[in-house]
Amino acid sequence: MSLLITNIGELFTNGTRHLTRDAAVVLDGERIAWVGAATEAPDADERIDAGGAAVLPGFVDSHAHLMFAGDRAPEFAARMAGEPYTGGGIRTTVGATRSASDQELRDNAGRLVREALRQGTTTIEIKSGYGLNVTDEARSLRIASEFTSETTFLGAHVVPAEYQGRADEYVGLICGPMLAAAAPYAKWVDVFVERGAFDEDQARNILECGKAMGLGLRLHGNQLGPGPGVQLAVEMDAASVDHCTHLSDADVDALASVTVACMCHEGWSRTVATLLPGAEFSTRSPYPDARRLLDAGVSLALATDCNPGSSYTSSMAFCIALAVREMRMTPAEAVRAATAGGAQSLRRDDIGVIQVGARADLLILDAPSHLHLAYRPGVPLIRTVISGGRVAFPTAINRMHDGVPL
Repeated sequence: MSLLITNIGELFTNGTRHLTRDAAVVLDGERIAWVGAATEAPDADERIDAGGAAVLPGFVDSHAHLMFAGDRAPEFAARMAGEPYTGGGIRTTVGATRSASDQELRDNAGRLVREALRQGTTTIEIKSGYGLNVTDEARSLRIASEFTSETTFLGAHVVPAEYQGRADEYVGLICGPMLAAAAPYAKWVDVFVERGAFDEDQARNILECGKAMGLGLRLHGNQLGPGPGVQLAVEMDAASVDHCTHLSDADVDALASVTVACMCHEGWSRTVATLLPGAEFSTRSPYPDARRLLDAGVSLALATDCNPGSSYTSSMAFCIALAVREMRMTPAEAVRAATAGGAQSLRRDDIGVIQVGARADLLILDAPSHLHLAYRPGVPLIRTVISGGRVAFPTAINRMHDGVPL
């Protein structure tokens, strides 16, 4: 079944063409078959008239922690009253997650995935990291794999209470039985490289073990203060280093040094810096300086960091608005980071773009331009979500079949 989306006011492609009026896209099954001017569009089985609205790729949320139970609203309230964020509340969620049934974890993750989809997220990465034992890490990833192919083993989130003072012993558990049980359900391995979590040597060991099991590499780095995360990520050719709040000049230079040629863009970094402004919003922390990274030629992604403790949002549009207001990104840069940037951080070229052959993941806004995502923060501007060529979120636009309203 083919679908023509026509009368597009602005087509934000992330590709070589950015059409600003009267554009059209043809979808054929799960793929994009044609992009161009509406006057030249081929026929299709069905039609959607965008009514002059903007169309852009589906959001790619490349950093989310959805495998958990419970919430930490009191912790948020305490931070808003002036208490500092330390990351220690993770252990509260570990207890709730271990106690939850498979169905409770599945229901909560499904609720958040649907919530994200309604807000335009068509690809989402889901991490484990609230089980922190062999059984609960493996089951978290098994359930996560029901919702996405982008699953990440984060057994190295923090050292659990039962291993306090024995971090190296816990690293041995991660690299042995835990990784063996989790790897069949995971695509990526991640480590929280931070004071109070895992040091550089421990992180390198875990990443090397994950790589030996065939997993791609990701890192949490430089969130709470300066540290070795960014340098380690670049050294090990990790796909992404996430947070990047506290960066030295050497960190920025390292990320810029791995920029390579790309057919669609001026260049992109082998190790993408993924910024998570929802975490800074929720923890009253300094925001990363995205402008500094962009000016150095570093590729950026934006993601929600959706989790119950430090960033309980599933809204990529909210993160775009924060990036523009607080991190010195232009609206176009922020939208690109939330789409193509996220795709790059997952090392995928089939999502985050509107071009022939790409996956048919598109958003129709209730607005004439991508600018409105930052210009009108907090307003639900996602009118229609198309995922894999199918309308996944209801539309108020007149949908047509052979010229007859459906």
